[in-house]
Amino acid sequence: MTSIPDAVRARAAAVFDLDARLPGRVFWELADEAVFCEFDLLLTPDAWPALSALARLHGDRQVDLLVVEADGIAGSGLSLSVEATPDDYWAEIGFDSGKEALETVTIAARTVALTGPSGRWGCWGERDPEVAVVRGFPGEAARHDWRVRYGPCADAADALASWLPQVFGNQRVPAVYAAELAANYGAPRRNRDSSV
Repeated sequence: MTSIPDAVRARAAAVFDLDARLPGRVFWELADEAVFCEFDLLLTPDAWPALSALARLHGDRQVDLLVVEADGIAGSGLSLSVEATPDDYWAEIGFDSGKEALETVTIAARTVALTGPSGRWGCWGERDPEVAVVRGFPGEAARHDWRVRYGPCADAADALASWLPQVFGNQRVPAVYAAELAANYGAPRRNRDSSV
């Protein structure tokens, strides 16, 4: 992993509030209903087809990954062509015998931000609470198709009901945390109120 060019960091900073953390609002402007995935899956070769597909939906020719917070490698990252393979992605982020474990994204990263040059989509992942949040689908049909093809994924309500209680020791997610996450990552207000 090499130092990230300033342009990649700038693109990430245009999409994300790099100082925010979940359940707070990490996306500046993207406000469509979020899709939640497992953080650990995000940093495997299996995630690459989903990431490159989302980039292609917006005409991006690359995916940028910024390591926002990590043990020893914060501020580093990469830019990878959408034509890359899952093995190419793993070669950049994964652990192998040629790297020290804490020099790899998949082991050292605590918070990552992925986007493309269009700035119309993003994926934010945090090791604690072990989730990745994806936004920027061009419509409900695109979101649905992406979830079906690249799941398992959940909406905010399902993540609060099934995934996040495990993070809190199989207990209820604290009410304040749950309310903030639902407000920031659930269906946009215009969709929730459309039946009124």
